[in-house]
Amino acid sequence: MNDFSPLIVDWYRLKKRELPWRAESNPYFIWLSEIILQQTRVSQGIYYYLKFTKNYPTIIALANAEEKEVLNDWQGLGYYSRARNLHFSAKHIRDELNGVFPTTYNEIRKLKGVGQYTASAISSFAFNEKRAVVDGNVYRLLSRVFNLDTPIDSSSGVKEFQELADTLINRENPGEHNQAIMEIGALICVPKQPKCIECPLKEKCLSLANNCINSRPIKKGKTRVTGRFFHYLIFNSEEKTIIEQRIGKGIWQNMYQFPMVEVAKADERIDLSAFKNKSFESPVRKHVLSHQHIYATFHHFNSFPTEINGNWRTIKQSDIQEYPLPRIIDRYLEEEDVF
Repeated sequence: MNDFSPLIVDWYRLKKRELPWRAESNPYFIWLSEIILQQTRVSQGIYYYLKFTKNYPTIIALANAEEKEVLNDWQGLGYYSRARNLHFSAKHIRDELNGVFPTTYNEIRKLKGVGQYTASAISSFAFNEKRAVVDGNVYRLLSRVFNLDTPIDSSSGVKEFQELADTLINRENPGEHNQAIMEIGALICVPKQPKCIECPLKEKCLSLANNCINSRPIKKGKTRVTGRFFHYLIFNSEEKTIIEQRIGKGIWQNMYQFPMVEVAKADERIDLSAFKNKSFESPVRKHVLSHQHIYATFHHFNSFPTEINGNWRTIKQSDIQEYPLPRIIDRYLEEEDVF
């Protein structure tokens, strides 16, 4: 389809959203925007992009920051491994690359947390390297325009869609081509009720012609979601409370929380007999992650326990927002009169 790229680029130049990172050629800012936008809506990502570019205007500034600061600024975005990978890679660029962001796809791909899509986006947007991006929006658009029934979550599908995207990319202006195909996927070729009448590819779209838009793309199956059951213990005494740092490689690594006990089943009770002056417990609150659903209960106590766990830390209640908190706790603090 020789006119594929001209059609989408012409549309993009007229209809694109004005987003703060689109005027940038600075690869650090482009990298930052791409990491933030992973698993994040654009409307939410703008706020965090502006915050990070203000607080860390250079790679060196990000590298020199403490991890706690970075996680705190990331708070509310979720998928905190993205923030840790950003910080790790910034330090790598400072220490191993003389503070200079890598300039080719192959070198960008070596940064921690950067996959094929992100490396393609950065190298094409910042350096005009001919690398086709394939994200969820592109999978959906290509599967519909070419009426492809290969599952996009299969190894053969990943290969087929990447090869197709590579053949379509504009050789003279790959960055703008990539922006255009992603923008049409985000605004026009949406998952439900796509705006086919507004699409620059409507005359070419085989799924539209065959009335099978809503059955594309095809996936093999859904990811299994597991449930986890957390009991948080909120101790209050003389305007102080207790927190602990999460350890290990699981969710919310290195972030802070109220002391927590995890149980295996929803109806499993925990032994709170060692703690006195319990005032109340919250109704169960649900927090949805991509592969996990967290069911949390908050137990409130009006005194400290007689024995303090070695990982627990006593802080002023007013200082709790100085610590990076999982969104489920941050939201509870926002919505309830905890202190």
